[in-house]
Amino acid sequence: MSALAHRYDFVLFFDVENGNPNGDPDAGNMPRIDPETGHGLVTDVCLKRKIRNYVELAREGETGFRIYVQEKAVLNQRNQEAYTALNLKSEAKKLPKNEKEARDVTRWMCDNFYDIRTFGAVMSTEVNCGQVRGPVQLTFARSVEPVVPAEVCITRMAVTNIKDLANERTMGRKFIIPYGLYRVEGFVSAPLAEKTGFSEEDLDLLWEALINMFESDRSAARGKMSSRKLFVFRHEKRMGNAPAQKLFDLVTCTRVTEGPARHFADYAILLEGECPAGVCMEEKL
Repeated sequence: MSALAHRYDFVLFFDVENGNPNGDPDAGNMPRIDPETGHGLVTDVCLKRKIRNYVELAREGETGFRIYVQEKAVLNQRNQEAYTALNLKSEAKKLPKNEKEARDVTRWMCDNFYDIRTFGAVMSTEVNCGQVRGPVQLTFARSVEPVVPAEVCITRMAVTNIKDLANERTMGRKFIIPYGLYRVEGFVSAPLAEKTGFSEEDLDLLWEALINMFESDRSAARGKMSSRKLFVFRHEKRMGNAPAQKLFDLVTCTRVTEGPARHFADYAILLEGECPAGVCMEEKL
């Protein structure tokens, strides 16, 4: 797989309709909100989870595309796989004393797990495989405008135990956002990609996951979520030709209707201005 030769920055817009894009467990699973502005938030961890889930489904069984952080994974057992494959004996909480063997252990983990060579990982646990700085990082997603969560009451007709047959229906509640358009920004570092082995093929899979990650993540709680626009800035230099924020400022989102926003068509997303020298932009969605 060819190494990454260019730096990339990107902007993704996605929306939610009658759903909860990222519940806050400290607030009864209400949608995450900036308390000062009322704008909705979705954490980078939430979005990385959706990318992982997509890759796990799209590349299931393929060598090099396993997912390290997944539900019910025992990370020390996964770390031990590297030592077993390399015929090395692990020592509690320590990397091999031989520098080459230590590098080989970390490299084995990068080569076999897509999310490690993409997002990085802290693997200095009981079975120590080192630490990896990932070339791909995301910001928190923030809604373009303030959102107003709504609380919806629901009922359940069935009961769990026979003793509850005479009781009234069980009442419950769920939180939704009627509509919200979110913006998230991201970065891909070529020098860090070289260290982890993140390749052009991995990059193409990242764009594919960002575009399709909601298609395989449907649930009653999340309502209808969709990726809407993906702008990718490609730098000629591996260290970049312009600051990321200067590129992000070129992508604008404005309202084109009045009243509460309820559809993606209520907004206009445009690239205003020209990219700096050495940077080209591709709209992938």
